[in-house]
Amino acid sequence: QVRLVESGGGLVQAGGSLRLSCAPSGRTFTMYSMGWFRQAPGKEREFVAAISGTGHNTYYADSVKGRFTVSRDNAMVFLQMNSLQPEDTAVYYCAAGSVSDRAAQYDYWGQGTQVTVSS
Repeated sequence: QVRLVESGGGLVQAGGSLRLSCAPSGRTFTMYSMGWFRQAPGKEREFVAAISGTGHNTYYADSVKGRFTVSRDNAMVFLQMNSLQPEDTAVYYCAAGSVSDRAAQYDYWGQGTQVTVSS
């Protein structure tokens, strides 16, 4: 069992930055690939970024490539978000599972953290 807790969301102006953190519990954390997804009001949950269990491989949605960076250490997973735009406004979720851009491949999910970007 893996429990995930996100933090770091908030309100930021367009062009600003935020760093999201995800704190997994459980000794098997390093076995899992980790993903970040987001869901805006009235829209489906969409893939943002993922990182393999070793941290050697990263994957990004085209919409965030070059602006967002996913990373991990032995204890946490991070999503550095730069050059934020209003369309990045959403609830951001951390997930643990098999590396993929499909939500169905992830077994565990956090409760989400709100990111709001004002224009």
